Amino acid sequence: MNKSNYIFILFFLLIIQNITSQEKSYVILVSFDGFRWDYCNNSLTPTFDSIETNGVRAKSMKPSFPTKTFPNHYTIATGLYPDNNGIVHNTFYDPDKNQVYRISDRTKVKDGSFYKGTPIWNLAEEQGIKSATFFWVGSEANIQNKQASFWKDYEHNFPFKQRVDTVLKWLELPEKERPQLILLYFHEPDSHGHKHGPNSKEIENKVQYLDSILNYLTNSLKKLEYNDKIDLIVTSDHGMCPVSSERVVVLKDYLKDKWLVRILGSNPVFNLSYKKEYKDSVLLALQKINHIQFWERENIPKRLHYGASDRIGDISIVADSSWSIVLNKSDKVNYKGAHGYDNDNLDMHAIFYAIGPSFKKSYKAGELLNIDIYPLIAHLLNLRIDKIDGELNRIKEVLLEVE
Repeated sequence: MNKSNYIFILFFLLIIQNITSQEKSYVILVSFDGFRWDYCNNSLTPTFDSIETNGVRAKSMKPSFPTKTFPNHYTIATGLYPDNNGIVHNTFYDPDKNQVYRISDRTKVKDGSFYKGTPIWNLAEEQGIKSATFFWVGSEANIQNKQASFWKDYEHNFPFKQRVDTVLKWLELPEKERPQLILLYFHEPDSHGHKHGPNSKEIENKVQYLDSILNYLTNSLKKLEYNDKIDLIVTSDHGMCPVSSERVVVLKDYLKDKWLVRILGSNPVFNLSYKKEYKDSVLLALQKINHIQFWERENIPKRLHYGASDRIGDISIVADSSWSIVLNKSDKVNYKGAHGYDNDNLDMHAIFYAIGPSFKKSYKAGELLNIDIYPLIAHLLNLRIDKIDGELNRIKEVLLEVE
C-alpha cells in the first residue's frame, strides 16, 4: 500500500469515527423521591423553572398503585406496573419463594429473583450501550444475570453533591468506556415530606436546596463537549399527602389475629391474607371500618392495574385521602406526611421535567404516566423493546419528533 492510499484510508476511518461519535446520544434520568407535582409552584426553583422555559414540564406524572417508593421506582425502570414487575409493595410475601421481601432487608433487596421484567439498564447493556445507576431500586440486584456497567450499593447518607460528582466522572470517561444511560436517585424531599408535611416551610426550603443540586448538575453538563447530545429527564416516584394523628384507623381494633395468615404493608396501604375459614369474618369486619377502601384481589378496580400478582395476598386495604392506617394502637402516627394512596389522588402525583436535543422547547405537557418513561428512554437511545405496559404513543408529545 502506498503512502497516499494509507493516508486516505486513515482519513476515511477518522471521518467514520467522528460521525459515529456525533450520533451517540445520552440520557440522564434523575429522581427526587417524594417530589410532589406542585412543589415548584410554592418554592424558589430557578433551575426547574429554566428547564420548564427551555424544555418540557408536565402538569403531573401519575404514579402506579400503590404509590410507594420501591414499586414506582422499579416501574419507571421496567415500564411495567407493580403487578407485573414483581415489586407490589415495599414489603410483600412471595408464595413461590415462601419469603418476605422488605426494603430494610439488604439480602432480599439484592436478590434478583424477586424482580421481574427487564430493567432499562439491562436492556441497554444487552444492545451494546453502557449504563450506570446510582442507588436506583433494583440496580443492586443481579437481575437476569445482568447489571449495569456501573452501579452503587445504597448508602443513605452519601452526600448529594458527591453523587453528582460521581456521575460527572462517569461522563468524563473516554468515549468507549462512558455510559450513555445514567439513572441517579436522591431520597429527598420524601424524608422531609414525611416529617414535616407537604405544605411546610421545611419542604419549601428542601425543594430550594434540591434545585441547587439540579443546578450543579445542569451547569456541569454544559461544560461537557458533547452536552448537545444529552437528554435530561427529572422525575419522581410519587407525591405526598398531609396526615394527622387525629385521623387514624387501627386495623387490629376490628381484625382478630386468629383470622389472619399475615398482613403486610405500611401506612396507608396494607395487603392481607386470611385463613380460608375466616374469610367472611374478615370481610364483615372490614365493612364496618370508615375511611378506608378494600378489595378482594380479584375485584381490585381495573384502573389500578393491581391484583394479578399472587404476591398481593387476598385483600388490599387503602386509607382514604389524609387518613392513616396502623395495625395496633401502639403504632403512632407521629409524622405529618404519607404516600401510598389511590393514584387518582392528585397529592400522589409526581413531577416530570425534560430538556435536551430530543425534547420540545417551552412545552407544557398534560398528565403523563410513569410507566411510559421506559419506552421514552428506549426511543431516545434507539433500543428495541418487548411488550410492556408503557407506551411511547402516550408520551411522545414531549418529543420534537417521533417516527
